[in-house]
Amino acid sequence: MTLLRYLVAGGTLLAGSAAIAQDAAPIVAVPPLSTPADKPTPSGSTAALAWQASKLIASDLQSATELMPIPPDQKDFYSYPEVTAPTFAKWRGRAGLLVTGFVQARADGRVTFGCYVYDVQKGRELDRTGFAVDPQDWRRAAHKCSGLAYKAATGAPGIFDTRIAYVSESGTGDARVRRIALMDSDGYDHSFITAGETMVLTPRLSPSAARVAYVSYMTGRPQVRVRDVGSGAEHSLVPGDAMTFAPRFSPDGNRIAFSMTIAGNTDIYVVDSSGGMPRRLTTAPGVDTDPSFSPDGTRILFESDRSGDQQVYAMNADGSDQRRLSFGAGAHAAPDWSPAGDRIAFTWRGGGSLRVGVMNADGSDEHVLTSGPSDEGATWGPSGRDMVFQRSDGAGRRSLYRISIAGGGDAQQIATPQDASDPDWSGPVD
Repeated sequence: MTLLRYLVAGGTLLAGSAAIAQDAAPIVAVPPLSTPADKPTPSGSTAALAWQASKLIASDLQSATELMPIPPDQKDFYSYPEVTAPTFAKWRGRAGLLVTGFVQARADGRVTFGCYVYDVQKGRELDRTGFAVDPQDWRRAAHKCSGLAYKAATGAPGIFDTRIAYVSESGTGDARVRRIALMDSDGYDHSFITAGETMVLTPRLSPSAARVAYVSYMTGRPQVRVRDVGSGAEHSLVPGDAMTFAPRFSPDGNRIAFSMTIAGNTDIYVVDSSGGMPRRLTTAPGVDTDPSFSPDGTRILFESDRSGDQQVYAMNADGSDQRRLSFGAGAHAAPDWSPAGDRIAFTWRGGGSLRVGVMNADGSDEHVLTSGPSDEGATWGPSGRDMVFQRSDGAGRRSLYRISIAGGGDAQQIATPQDASDPDWSGPVD
């Protein structure tokens, strides 16, 4: 999809981004998107695409527990000129934000989506953007419109045009088949990117979801491989036959931190994401694993049993200044740094239970978020307000759940075609 930043007047889309209103109301009106002329496309007419996109935007915002959208109603239909000149009086007292937009056919067969977000009380535009997409990609364009509204309301990036990788599981016992799967954050556009011919574990997406690093047992032992999602081309992360696992991309996508076992000792290493010779970062006896880069790439979280049981540690990205962060009761594993760098998600183990917990980046204010008894492997969404994790039902079946940090409430299951584990949530897709 090509992002268009228009810089013309006369009713077409203008570039711009007004300051976010800090006191914006959480109620967002989403009247039907318009079209200047209803034209046919392979995925439906532009009017039909506009109506479907309007409903998807409202659904996206509804899934964000901090917001309360007013869904589209045909009686609220906006004409094309009204998209850029809305009647604010109609919405005052009902909503704080207004989302309008249009879908327009193009001569090259694509369609243009234009999106606008307004502060209803002040009667002013907050932001706008536009996208030229193939008609079948209308969902992605709608997700980006939702993200624009979400950011205007909360100040945080939207999670809607993002992807989740996970391990899809089917079959039983020795016939259990595991494949790396990829889907949009709402569960649509689902695909498998490995065939299931060998066991796979822990897929980890690059920042824009263009590549995935994962653990494969193709050689009979765990080894990290990196695959280009678009082309399917892949390579081993490092040369040799050592056991490698627990990969994680750096925020710029140029490096991968991972664990490697040599002579019985497991340590954290880092290497260029294109492969090459790795650099060792830890040397303590025991198992150091599950690295996670800070958002600025200068620090790395990891899990280590050097103190006797699993605990969360942090170090500089060059391996210096290694410090233990978790000191609460029980074991602490699988740390994941929040997008803002202010909090850490982790898996807590104690009393025979696994639960997802959160603490501040310095290890303070540790608390458990989920009820268990078998919740683990949390991954932050790009907004820092939501997480996805895996939950086991006690009979060996695993599913993905999403929980909101900001909005509270119970964790909600994410529908997947088969059992699911080892989730990872990307940033906005290119």
